[in-house]
Amino acid sequence: MASEPSTQSRVMFQAADKTEEPAHRKLGKLTVKYNRKDLQRRLDIEEWIDGQLHLLFDCEEEEIPELEIDIDELLELPDEGQRTRLQELLQECGKPKEDFINGLLYRIKGLRKMSGPLKK
Repeated sequence: MASEPSTQSRVMFQAADKTEEPAHRKLGKLTVKYNRKDLQRRLDIEEWIDGQLHLLFDCEEEEIPELEIDIDELLELPDEGQRTRLQELLQECGKPKEDFINGLLYRIKGLRKMSGPLKK
């Protein structure tokens, strides 16, 4: 029975279908939808936040309390809501926080949320 050709198992390999290639290329276009200047501005703000938190808490990065300032979350809030949220996040800080809050609110003015593609 094993010698009969009709009962033997066969493994066949197929060449990759060329229709999959464009789908792979679409992944690379996602970053093009975001304006490079907006991305750089956001990165600069995040670096500024990091530096300011070191000054506010006057300690090394490992010693800073777990604190996440989400720029997109702030952008969804009205102006006074942004200030209130930052005060809530920084309540453990013993130093004056108003300069940091004012500086951050000034820097994020005009910034757009990054959750969706930006319109030109």
